[in-house]
Amino acid sequence: MALDPTARRYDLDWLRIIAFGLLILYHVGMFYVTWGWHVKSNYVSSSVEPLMRLINPWRLALLFFISGVAIRFATDKAASLGLFALSRLARLGLPLLFGIYVWVMPQAFYQVRQSSEFTGSIAEFYPDYVALEQAFSTITPTWNHLWYLAYVLVYILIALAILPWLRRVPVSRAWQALTSRPLVVVFVTILPFAAIETWLSPVFPTTHDLINDWANHAHRFMIFLIGYFIAKDAGFWNSVDKVWKFAPLLAIAAWLVLQNGQSISGWSREFLSGTQLRFFFSYSMVIYAWSCILTLLGFGQRFLNRESRQLRYLTGAIFCYYVLHQTITVVAGYYLTGYRLGVVVESVCVLAITVFGCMLGYELIRRIPKIGILFGVHKVSGFRAGW
Repeated sequence: MALDPTARRYDLDWLRIIAFGLLILYHVGMFYVTWGWHVKSNYVSSSVEPLMRLINPWRLALLFFISGVAIRFATDKAASLGLFALSRLARLGLPLLFGIYVWVMPQAFYQVRQSSEFTGSIAEFYPDYVALEQAFSTITPTWNHLWYLAYVLVYILIALAILPWLRRVPVSRAWQALTSRPLVVVFVTILPFAAIETWLSPVFPTTHDLINDWANHAHRFMIFLIGYFIAKDAGFWNSVDKVWKFAPLLAIAAWLVLQNGQSISGWSREFLSGTQLRFFFSYSMVIYAWSCILTLLGFGQRFLNRESRQLRYLTGAIFCYYVLHQTITVVAGYYLTGYRLGVVVESVCVLAITVFGCMLGYELIRRIPKIGILFGVHKVSGFRAGW
């Protein structure tokens, strides 16, 4: 399968939409599972946790991978790297700052209300929220789900600082030899991730605080760089085209290995670090995640690489949906669960309010001058040479 590195990649537009869409659904699910989250339903149970564990190992990796691809296309076209850096600071930094001090704030308010740490109004809560002193069990002010913006912005700035070196990697003989061999792409490229999961993750649990999140950074920045390296690499995409049909079988096999290893109960890093087979199970976990990603990449380039009206609309809307969604979910869930509607009715209502709230919010925001950039609304772009 021949790849034109100058052609628009509609498939990657679709995969970015899918990645953010899964994130929105996942956060709705977090309202109902037994794992810790900002607010909780009265119908918390473990019933949907197996489904969430199916996507948990690869959903964020896919998002950072696609972010790396996007930066390759964008920096190749950028006339000035300085101006490009400023544009990323605006596109990612402004929604992040606005989110921390305005849009995300209600999430913390309803969290401390539900935990009975605060009984006043949201206006009374705000001074405590922005104060440097920590008055509550949750850290304030906070970026909550917007941590991705902080991380990917830092990764972009680092990438720009070392861009001459990054540009040499995809054209090197060593890299071409790696990505042109399908079995190497599947089984060898992921060895660093297995090492991180084996020895670094048990020492540095995920915090999303940017500073003390070393294992998470190692994972996310590495998959971001891989996305950058393979963006226009015909050898990689040809390898994906050869293996993607078999990748689901490999994912199932890896999943069964993890079940037999008893690590499936929360993908326990304590288990992985406490067994002599910890590298084997870490490698199986990474194989599962990578096989899922390869399946999506292969399916996408075969069947999704075409333009449509829906794609154009969602490409412009999905980032705004991401910024908006969790606050809507938290507020809707907080109030709805008090009515004891039953888990089916309540969950359908929370999901519907989240989705329609994002749709309505985007339609309103994009019509208000100079407001859109605070919610990630900007000119529609895509994965072409100069994304």
